[in-house]
Amino acid sequence: MTWTASQTIVGATSTQSGGPITNGGDPIYWPSYPRDSGVVALLMDYGPGGSFICSGTLLADRRSILTAAHCVSDGAGTANPLSTTVFFQPADGLAPGVRIHTPTGPGVVSRSVTNYFVNNAYTGDVIDQNDIAVLRLNDAAPDWARSYGLYTTNDLEGKDFTVHGYGRLGDGTNGANNFTARLRNGDNKYDYRLGNSLFGNGWAGILGEPLSQIEHSIVSDFDNGLAANDTSCRVAQASNLAGAAGAVFCDTGRGAREAGVAGGDSGGPGFIGDLISSVNSYGLTFGPDWGDLPLCTPRPGLPCTFLQSSFGEFSGYVPVWLHTDFIRNSMVSAPGTLALLFSGLMAPLFVARKRRSLKTN
Repeated sequence: MTWTASQTIVGATSTQSGGPITNGGDPIYWPSYPRDSGVVALLMDYGPGGSFICSGTLLADRRSILTAAHCVSDGAGTANPLSTTVFFQPADGLAPGVRIHTPTGPGVVSRSVTNYFVNNAYTGDVIDQNDIAVLRLNDAAPDWARSYGLYTTNDLEGKDFTVHGYGRLGDGTNGANNFTARLRNGDNKYDYRLGNSLFGNGWAGILGEPLSQIEHSIVSDFDNGLAANDTSCRVAQASNLAGAAGAVFCDTGRGAREAGVAGGDSGGPGFIGDLISSVNSYGLTFGPDWGDLPLCTPRPGLPCTFLQSSFGEFSGYVPVWLHTDFIRNSMVSAPGTLALLFSGLMAPLFVARKRRSLKTN
């Protein structure tokens, strides 16, 4: 297996079919309110480096946003953006075709970020299970915005979840395009951790990263109902996980609402029920093809060795359970807040992150 990494990403959720993409695409991916009112868009200003969008989620103290570290850092201790603005949908949401910023959509409320808390173990590498950050708002979130608790149990493998983000729209056959800043969501399943014991140290060898840095990173593949694009299964088989060991990773998808993540979805949440279970982090594709069946569906003019938003590609996530202490320590402390909280998704390439430049929108 060969792969290539980059600090930027193109990925896709299947959001285009069923309606004009300029109007938000297929309604089955549209957000619901008030359920999704605390999933926010982020705009980071890097000055000469450009402006980028990411996604995030409001935490229970109502002053903190959970997101991906790579949206605001190139590694723990590096410079943060010159400024970051957080955008909240109005109480009833925006029309699906309206972008939440640039220009700001009607009724959108913004907050500025005053403090950045980047996980100290974040290396800045594309695949890093510590790719997580908490942003402090200058004021409390608007009253109508919902806040969310955390899924704190280490049992994600094999569980269904819903992924959210403001990133690029598209579909799994034709890829993503430059329409961003519209919230949508879709379904998938956490296929496996890169450190799953059935793989031994295999993923560390494939990716050239220490297992200690990637073992808890968890992936889902973008299925279309065909075994040829069931990447989680095919990787397991190629890793000599024969018989029952390999079969446990074979699954051809969740149906019409199957989704992956795209540029701009970085930092957005995965939900199990009403709890944040993961943070969108990276995308991953493989090449060359194995045998006579490609691992991805070719997009016209592009071979399968490009991360191109097609079926058969992986999306990678940071599990929230791994970082509950970091999140708790980064939030605004208030009586009862933490007890309540813990009761209870730039562009070109192969493995890639999901910060998305506004210059191409």
